[in-house]
Amino acid sequence: MPYMVKKNKIMNNKIELIIVMPVYNEEKLIPKSVESWINELNKLNIKYEFHIYNDGSTDKTKDILDELQNTDNQLFIHNKNNSGHGSTILNAYKNSINCKWIFQTDSDNEINAENFKYLWEKRENFDFLIGKRINKKQSFSRKLISSLSRITVNIFYGNKVYDVNSPFRLMRTESFAEIFNKIPDNTFAPNLIISGITCVKKLRIFETEVNHTNRKEGTVSLKKLKLLKAALLSFYQTIRFRFN
Repeated sequence: MPYMVKKNKIMNNKIELIIVMPVYNEEKLIPKSVESWINELNKLNIKYEFHIYNDGSTDKTKDILDELQNTDNQLFIHNKNNSGHGSTILNAYKNSINCKWIFQTDSDNEINAENFKYLWEKRENFDFLIGKRINKKQSFSRKLISSLSRITVNIFYGNKVYDVNSPFRLMRTESFAEIFNKIPDNTFAPNLIISGITCVKKLRIFETEVNHTNRKEGTVSLKKLKLLKAALLSFYQTIRFRFN
């Protein structure tokens, strides 16, 4: 199923920023998350478009998003078949290269939208600005995978980015458009590769601490054995891309 946008909405080439947010089964969190981001972006007086990619949600997420997009002309909803988080954000990046800046965040509201201003105000002097999550409470298995992700990127790409898989990243499009298009569509964790390539290409990197709050509602989609399999796949794809 292709990405769908309401016909009465036309992408504006004069915008400064496209914010992309992948969503899957977040009926309890998505209204608050969208509201907080719109409020923050308007407060900063940014010319933006907010693109939400509904990755085949099976709960009421789609209905809620359809209602929300009728309330704001800068909000675009893309409904698609489920393909996974990584594939969804990668295609979102590829669809957004007509804008100067792309920002990606997750829909779980674990990083407050108010932290965005710390990246936005520094943007002119950097190509890649990312939030380093602090106070993050994780299970042992997730801590291990986070550490191995960082080690994998550091060994094969370079060690200029600490939180290599952070879902809170602002990217100068002209520095990344070619990279986005070279990453295979089925890549499980493209943000690992993107963090690595910033080191290889010696792009200007800004990393700042952002407070992380564990979700209070909704569920985490990857657990136990499924999480381990996903981690192994992402490590393999990240290493393979480096040599290709």
